[in-house]
Amino acid sequence: MRAVRSRSSGAQRVHALNALAHVERALAHGSVPVAANPSVRDAAVVAMFRIAPGDALELLMIERASYAGDPWSGHIAFPGGRREPYDLTLLDTALRETREEIGVDILTTGRVLGALERVNPMSPSLPPLSIVPFVALLTRDVSLVLSDEVAGAFWVPLPALQHLDASREVEVTLSNGTTHRVRAFVHDRYTIWGLTERILRDLLSRLS
Repeated sequence: MRAVRSRSSGAQRVHALNALAHVERALAHGSVPVAANPSVRDAAVVAMFRIAPGDALELLMIERASYAGDPWSGHIAFPGGRREPYDLTLLDTALRETREEIGVDILTTGRVLGALERVNPMSPSLPPLSIVPFVALLTRDVSLVLSDEVAGAFWVPLPALQHLDASREVEVTLSNGTTHRVRAFVHDRYTIWGLTERILRDLLSRLS
């Protein structure tokens, strides 16, 4: 498994690659079937790692643009979206959405490590979706080109998410204007909650 170059020690690089190898062994491989219930629409996202200077693992997060009527407007998320009829597989969905939203072609700049467990919205007020999170590693530096659907993107050092203080209960405002206490990861000014928090928690559990 190749990594982006760094001037730091080989021991640190081995540690980062070993962590990713551990994750890869714990992921599902092969084709992911579509949802069995035709009333539930499939979607896919990508949790994308890079090995940054200092050989620290970082994870890419995006801030979704704000649109009226969008239940995930302004949320912190992973790149991804709904499956379209021309997507042959859910991995095709994840790769296409990543290209469209942030301008990254994973197959030419990295590799897919596997898939996490599906997640579904828990609130009946949200659209019926079944989301497959894929995990990928970038093996070269890339420039992000954000679409109109993405307000911003940032890399989060993995230790910041693994720190005990990063996970806590917070109060958030829902799309209908009501407030609710939820489990979340907090990093700088960003609050990661909902479906993305559940995906992230599953991912972090496979790194332990």
